[in-house]
Amino acid sequence: MPGKQRGADAGERKDAVAAIIEDWRRERPELDTTPLEVLARLHRTFVLYQAQTNRPVSEHGLSWAGFDVLTALRRAGEPFQLTAGELAASGLISSAGVTLRLDRLEKDGLIVRERDSEDRRVVHCRLTPEGLRVIDELFVQHLDKERHMLAGLTAEECGQLSTLLRKLEVSLDAARQEES
Repeated sequence: MPGKQRGADAGERKDAVAAIIEDWRRERPELDTTPLEVLARLHRTFVLYQAQTNRPVSEHGLSWAGFDVLTALRRAGEPFQLTAGELAASGLISSAGVTLRLDRLEKDGLIVRERDSEDRRVVHCRLTPEGLRVIDELFVQHLDKERHMLAGLTAEECGQLSTLLRKLEVSLDAARQEES
């Protein structure tokens, strides 16, 4: 649960990005470093986030990709199954990427693949009871970890940040589409 900032200067202390920006302002004062102030911090935040959230996932013998598949199947609701195409769409990854993930999860006994009874070309991927147990346990740990990581923000700040990150995601996607 978001709480109070840790320490009076939690949002004010100099960080690595601030030092980089100072260096660029000294070396190239004519450059507008505003993008670094946002995107470099976003990148560093993601690296810290990833390091902290990967540990419990790997302790369960999973990759982050496998975790994504298991959470997608769990979110699908009973009978906790999706096709490879639906999994690819849910994770914005290629069908080939999904196949590799599914092979590993099936080998580990966390999912089963079954052909559709009406269309043999369609393969459904379903959580096994062990897969359901693992993802239910792991996702609670994941949310607890994320809640702890957000402890330096108030509930209002979390809402503001969420709104701003959504706008940023839309902006990044629009820029990507323009380049395509």
